Amino acid sequence: MSTPEQPGYPPQDPNDARPASPYGAPAAGTTATMTPPPPYGTQPKGLAIAALVVGIVAFLSGLVPVVGLILGAAAVVLGILALRRAQSKGFAITGLSLGAVAAVTSLFVTITFAAAIGSVSSSVERATVEATAEAEAAPAPTPEASEPTVEETSPAAEPESPAVPAESATALVKAETYANSLDMSKAGLYEQLTSEYGEQFTPEAAQYAVDNVQADWNANALAKAKTYREMAAMSPAAIRDQLTSEYGERFTAEEADYAIAHLDD
Repeated sequence: MSTPEQPGYPPQDPNDARPASPYGAPAAGTTATMTPPPPYGTQPKGLAIAALVVGIVAFLSGLVPVVGLILGAAAVVLGILALRRAQSKGFAITGLSLGAVAAVTSLFVTITFAAAIGSVSSSVERATVEATAEAEAAPAPTPEASEPTVEETSPAAEPESPAVPAESATALVKAETYANSLDMSKAGLYEQLTSEYGEQFTPEAAQYAVDNVQADWNANALAKAKTYREMAAMSPAAIRDQLTSEYGERFTAEEADYAIAHLDD
């Protein structure tokens, strides 16, 4: 019994081994081919590279109050966005990590700096109140009746040292806090006292404060060196460069050498 032909399709040659197609046999002399899929586009890396660059800048600025915190937070945000958009994982994670370290370090420095400023303000107010109270409590001198005396030759009295100007005394109070709380160098202390972005004292008042402040500059250099090693994992050579650099801590070469020599004490 023969199978009836399906309507609408041509009959298949019984000697043709190819399976029948519901769309009809291919035309004679042609070969059926498949179009290759289009190549994938290059994966974008813009956010990942931005996270890496901002993270490096934030890491280098980690010891600067507020600035390192802002840059570190920006690097973390860019790194997270890059990871969510499936961009370069290596760049994104590196920038995110550097930004996080910088943000934490800058936050610690900012808190320490704010506490030091508050302490300085309290010291200045207390010194002002005490000076005012002493001036009010001092009795006015009363004139004594002069008695005729025989003139005698007496040695000339030594001249009294001039009184310290109020601005110089205030600058000295500030200098004590910066030198002993923030471990500054002499040059760094002078710059902070005279800077228009710092305390804005006159050069004379700042120089008086630097000359009369009680501070161990070698100990300050050693404290700064240990901070760089613990917080930024820097080598001794890099720490010494940072201690003596005019864009860094500005310690003298002798003070920096002392710090490196006692770094492991």
